Amino acid sequence: MSQTAARVPAGDISQVMEALVTADGTASHAHADNIRAGIDRNAVLTLADLADAAHYLCLLHGRHPGVIDHAANRSADSAGQAWLAQAAEAFARERTYMTQVTVATGPAPSTAGQSDCETVVSQQRHALDMLAQSDRRGCAMGAAIALVLDWRAVRHGLDVAAIRVGLEPYACELPDRAETIALARTIGGDSATDRAIQFGARQLLTQQRGLWDLLKARAEIRRHKR
Repeated sequence: MSQTAARVPAGDISQVMEALVTADGTASHAHADNIRAGIDRNAVLTLADLADAAHYLCLLHGRHPGVIDHAANRSADSAGQAWLAQAAEAFARERTYMTQVTVATGPAPSTAGQSDCETVVSQQRHALDMLAQSDRRGCAMGAAIALVLDWRAVRHGLDVAAIRVGLEPYACELPDRAETIALARTIGGDSATDRAIQFGARQLLTQQRGLWDLLKARAEIRRHKR
C-alpha cells in the first residue's frame, strides 16, 4: 500500500480508496499532469504527445470487455449491480470517445522501441483482464472502483487532446466520486473483503501508472531526437 493510504484507518475502506487514488492515480503523475494541463513545464507539449497518450490509452482501455464489464460479470455483490450497470454503459461511451480522439489526433508518433511498447501495453491489458476476472470477493470491484475514480483525471487529458484538434468533448456519465466511494463502503466492511478491494485498486493503479511512465519515457526519447 502507498504511504498515504497506510496512514488512513484500516477500518474505513472508502477513505483508503480515496487515499490510494490521490497518492497513486493519474492526477499525481507528472506526465499525465502535463497532458491534463495541455503544457509541459520543461518543454513544448506537442500534438504528438497528445496523440501518443490517446493511442496508448485506447490500447489499454479501448477494447470490450474491459475492467468494468468483467467485474459486472463476476461480481456477486447485489449492492453493486446498479452501479456496475451504470458504469459499464458509461464506459462504453468513453471507449467511443477514446476512439474518436485517437483517430482525430492521428497515429502514435514513431518512437524508438515502438513494438516493445505495444507489447508492454498488451501485457498490461492482460493483467487487467485477469485482475477483473478474479474470483476473490472484492478484488474485481476494487479494480472497477479505482478505474472510475481515476478516470476523471484521464478524461481531462483526453478532453485537452480533443479540443486541440477541434473536437467537442461531451460529459462523462460515469458514477460520480461520492456514489463510488459510498459503494466501496457498502460492499466492504470485513477485513478479507477490504483487503481484496484494496488489492484490486492498487493493481489497477499500478498498471495505470505504468502506462504514464511509458508515455513519459516515449516523450523524452522523441525530444532528445529533435
